[in-house]
Amino acid sequence: MPQDTEHTDHAQRGRRARARRRAAAFLATDTTAWIGGFVAAAWTRFELDLPPGQLGRAAAVGVLAAVVHVAVAAVRRLHSGRHPLGSIQEVQGVAGTAITTAAIVLLGLLPSDQRPVPASTPLVGGALALLLMLGARFAYRHRRDLSLRPDVRSSTPVLLFGIGDAGQELLRALLGDPRGRYLPVGALDDDPDKRDLRIRGVRVLGGRHDVGRAVRRTGAKAVIFSVANADAALIRQIREATLAADAVFKVLPPVRDLLDHRITVTDVRDVQIGDLLGRRQVVGDLPLSTNSLAGRRILVTGAGGSIGSELCRQVMKAGPGELMMLDRDESALHGLQMSLAGRALLDGPELILADLRDDEGIRRIIRERRPEIILHAAALKHLTLLQRHPGEAVMTNVWGTLSVLDACQDVARFVNISTDKAANPISVLGYSKRITERLTAHAASRFPGTFLSVRFGNVLSSRGSVVTAFQRQIEDGKPLTVTHPEVSRYLMTVQEAVHLVLQAAEIGRDGEALVLDMGEPVRIADLARQMAEQASSAAPIVYTGLRPGEKLHEELLGSGETDRRPLHPLVSHVSVPPLDPMEVSGLDPYDDTAKLIQHLALLSAQPSDPTVGEPMGVPLRWR
Repeated sequence: MPQDTEHTDHAQRGRRARARRRAAAFLATDTTAWIGGFVAAAWTRFELDLPPGQLGRAAAVGVLAAVVHVAVAAVRRLHSGRHPLGSIQEVQGVAGTAITTAAIVLLGLLPSDQRPVPASTPLVGGALALLLMLGARFAYRHRRDLSLRPDVRSSTPVLLFGIGDAGQELLRALLGDPRGRYLPVGALDDDPDKRDLRIRGVRVLGGRHDVGRAVRRTGAKAVIFSVANADAALIRQIREATLAADAVFKVLPPVRDLLDHRITVTDVRDVQIGDLLGRRQVVGDLPLSTNSLAGRRILVTGAGGSIGSELCRQVMKAGPGELMMLDRDESALHGLQMSLAGRALLDGPELILADLRDDEGIRRIIRERRPEIILHAAALKHLTLLQRHPGEAVMTNVWGTLSVLDACQDVARFVNISTDKAANPISVLGYSKRITERLTAHAASRFPGTFLSVRFGNVLSSRGSVVTAFQRQIEDGKPLTVTHPEVSRYLMTVQEAVHLVLQAAEIGRDGEALVLDMGEPVRIADLARQMAEQASSAAPIVYTGLRPGEKLHEELLGSGETDRRPLHPLVSHVSVPPLDPMEVSGLDPYDDTAKLIQHLALLSAQPSDPTVGEPMGVPLRWR
């Protein structure tokens, strides 16, 4: 530690010494500028034929002007502070100081009959001095900017496509990192007003149709796509043109992913399938305030999963009073803590190892930890497996959710994460998730808190998702398997899914399900083709046929559900009929598969009878 302190002190002394030398150099430069300006003004006044002694008098008045300049600058600094050398603010300050100095010297000369220099000298000399001072600062700033640029020998020359606000911020970041990986050598933009524009020395060379020519002209090895919130068709077009020119294609993430920090070099990444989907991303249009999460005790079930872990990351940013992360997978909890804290000692109270099937254990955890908000993401989700093992869906999705709900008498807000497969369900997964929506609606009618569900589509790149499966097949050199040429699904990024869950925690009302307008569904065959095109080797597509419980096209709203959007044009609020928990008591997870599936289908469809069953909050001893 003493060595570290000594090293820091030495570095600080070095910086202060360099600052003093720089200040002394500019003081000498400004003094020289005033003397030179006044001498040149007098010289031109007498048409290069100075009277005897005039040169010395002009130089002396120039020294006096330099002194006045220093005094005026000191007064301005007391009132306005100082600005970085070469900045626009400093240029404005220098100009104001020079004008004030010239005015003071002129006013001092006017009353005298025996003027040491002509009255025009302060005006002309001041203008020349200002020009010299600004020139010195420009030279300093230019030299400094060049020193901050990436090294030509070790960096990759790149073109930027898109030179709007995001592109210009990225350009500044790239040119301000001397150890950076990328050196901008040109830019492209479709705006005709930006054609041939130079920004920080980088010239706009054309638009979308000039990618190949610009790559050949500049020798660029990569193109960075930096258009904020561009549509996927443009991304695909620029990517294809870039690859055709034998250059690497990179992208800057959408602005919605960069709201919490300035754009940096590390934000540049490879293109992801979500960038190429051709689907409108709506998260940026959904206003979100996390004030209701700040300082609250929040429990996330299924915290180790794709959605649960992202929920935890987003909740952490809101500054909760306590974040409790529950999962039955100890390895998933280990990975989650590592991603949040950069270490995983597994010794903190924030991690809770528990199984939803342990009814008494779940009750005890909620009773002892007293969460105010519960975000319920734990569930089994693989449609085909649950179709073969419906009893597992009963014990985890249905009874597990009921275990959590039954302990929520004092919870202020409960958000149940559902799926679009709960709309007009035909699968065990859909039946079980529809039942959880109805059980949540029943809790809303019995408990004082707010209980609601969130329904959305497939989550890109989550564990077991179609994108993950395709990526694995490509890596293994196997064909991409698609069930049907026309099958389509609503797809969303994990950020969108989590955003909707948090949105529901803000605006959702008792007993309803919130459904995000996810735009048009995506044909899975198109998704497979786009991923195959990105693969380094050929990846054929094989059609396997729809499996039991699968739909050709998913639905967001079920029969009889009304699309009401009272609070935001992109969020539907759907009423959910409650289901009394005693009505699921007749489920036998070990019953004949066909009979159990039929029972689940009836429970997901039939309206609840409010006169039947045991009030929630009474222990469900039938389990």
